[in-house]
Amino acid sequence: MGTSRYKRILLKLSGEALTGDTGYGIDIATLRNFGQQIRQVMDTGVELAIVVGGGNVWRGETAEAMGMERATADYAGMLATVINALALQDALQKEGVDTRTQSALTIQSVAEPHIRRRAMRHLEKGRAVIFAGGTGNPYMTTDTAAALRAIEIGADVLLMGKHQVDGVYDADPIKKPDAKRFDSISYSEALKLHLKVMDATALSLCREHNLPIVVFDLSAPQSIVKAAEGEVVGTTVTS
Repeated sequence: MGTSRYKRILLKLSGEALTGDTGYGIDIATLRNFGQQIRQVMDTGVELAIVVGGGNVWRGETAEAMGMERATADYAGMLATVINALALQDALQKEGVDTRTQSALTIQSVAEPHIRRRAMRHLEKGRAVIFAGGTGNPYMTTDTAAALRAIEIGADVLLMGKHQVDGVYDADPIKKPDAKRFDSISYSEALKLHLKVMDATALSLCREHNLPIVVFDLSAPQSIVKAAEGEVVGTTVTS
């Protein structure tokens, strides 16, 4: 078993990645795979918190484009992240990982309210903490939630697990097969070039607090474990 180069990690899981090959919803085999990798990482002594997206269940931008009021669409998206968080919690518990879910939206029947000091205590006790409900505010993405929670808990790195995207490119690699992938790039350059690392608010937060970001493909074998061990698995964004 390898060792992690980090003491505390915030892992952002793309909601779309939970679909596996199904294209929608939650693929249990994929969820189980993520759970096994997270257990392997935590077995090395790493303190691990997770933010999960909701795009496999609901996309606020799509609903808004179809006429729904944006704030309402975003709140529905926050609820979608709670669904994913509960599914991930179940997968982790089955792997023997003591897990707590905290929600920025008050849903006391299924999740703790988000309290920073309680989250820190869970991490210190070796529990995985899943942050659900985004930031609790509309007009904010789960990328922003991931950056915010990572800074709040003093994470050493933000691991950005993407769906079938293995790093940061200078153009859309699907539309431009000759697009160049960066091994590393600065926050300022990524913002200047409008690269799709994460939304600008989240990237600016990371830059302000000098929080390293590693962007990698969740579908690659053992990618979470490799990213936690510090292997080159995608693109690193730093100062």
